[in-house]
Amino acid sequence: MSRPIPWNLLADGAAVGDDGWLTIGGCSLRDLAHEFGTPLFVYDETHLRSRCREAVRAFSGGAAYATKAFLCRAMARLALEEGMRLDVASSGELYVAVAAGATGADLVFHGNNKSLEELRYARDVGATIVVDSFDELDRLDALHAADGLAPRALVRITPGVEAHTHEFIRTGQADSKFGFGVASGDAAKAIERARSSSSIDFDGLHLHIGSQVFIADFFHQAIDVVAPFVNEFELGELSIGGGLGVAYVDGEEAPTITQWARAVQDASDAAGIRARLTAEPGRAIVAAAALTLYTVGTVKELPDIRTYVSVDGGMSDNPRPVLYGSGYEAFLPRAPLAERPRVVRLVGKHCESGDVLVRDAQVPADLAVGDLLATPVTGAYGHSMGSNYNKILRPAVVFVADGDARLVVRREGLEDLLSNDVGEPKGSGASLA
Repeated sequence: MSRPIPWNLLADGAAVGDDGWLTIGGCSLRDLAHEFGTPLFVYDETHLRSRCREAVRAFSGGAAYATKAFLCRAMARLALEEGMRLDVASSGELYVAVAAGATGADLVFHGNNKSLEELRYARDVGATIVVDSFDELDRLDALHAADGLAPRALVRITPGVEAHTHEFIRTGQADSKFGFGVASGDAAKAIERARSSSSIDFDGLHLHIGSQVFIADFFHQAIDVVAPFVNEFELGELSIGGGLGVAYVDGEEAPTITQWARAVQDASDAAGIRARLTAEPGRAIVAAAALTLYTVGTVKELPDIRTYVSVDGGMSDNPRPVLYGSGYEAFLPRAPLAERPRVVRLVGKHCESGDVLVRDAQVPADLAVGDLLATPVTGAYGHSMGSNYNKILRPAVVFVADGDARLVVRREGLEDLLSNDVGEPKGSGASLA
């Protein structure tokens, strides 16, 4: 197939300008690249706000944005403004959320190995804590003995549901580092301990079966497993976590947030659950809101083998293809409606043969050095999972809306690479004599 980039993979605010270039939120990608450079993450702010509002409407008990998908202060503030809470999973994510204006009622604190310091921090700001282990309950007991604080808490249950997704992002199966297993009996023990504990204000259960899940029946199965616990103890909240899949490549389809919520609510109703039903979408909020802009630097033809197209980013700004074999599409913003008959291997600039962004990328026949090239659906787990491998500088992030672009994360400079490098103390050099 050589058809143009599927429009459903682009942000809501995508359009073609009078000059033929793609615009997002009324901003030309050519102008954005000229002003902010490449690589560049471009987020459609209206798209982000629309998905946040949809999540809040869809889940009667409320929704928290899973910040691990993409977090900066502007994103946290946007989610809060649209009525979402913030799901954080480290002291760093918690710190950024608080810096963005989040207070205790806005925060849900996750993690399978929360340190004493992280728990103390979460308790101090008033976050709800999702308890993940018996060791964590011991730490909460120790902290309570010292200061008497009893934070609101949920207990994370591992329902034993194996969702059909990549093994690295499954979390609900019995063999998991997360939560208390139902099959092992640990879930029942943890609930009993939480109910009798004075160290926490136990209010409900949390579950998460994995990421990039397309089949609603897996959520049905999980709810059926935990329903007896929720009903027997008349718990106040059941959080189904996140994990809703999104379309990344031509031919993929995914449920909307509203469809997902309806399926989950139906399963909850059928199981007789009366607790508040909440969720923590992340990918479904931000993935399709963004694309990444690159500049083509090299086109290398290997006769009878393949063509390599190298861009000025790579696995440092999108590690998902390397980690999970994730698929993406590519296109030229100067010709978003053009056929894409040429098949190339789109690669980054890192010193790794595995630094592949799109294994078999379809692009227009006239792609050339100097072209701007875009990969859509990069709003989740690109920036947040990025690195400085090869000391490559992290890209800038812009939000666009109504013809205006605002820089929300500046591009790193070379000096940033030394910001944590203390150097070598004078006189400490080792002698080779």
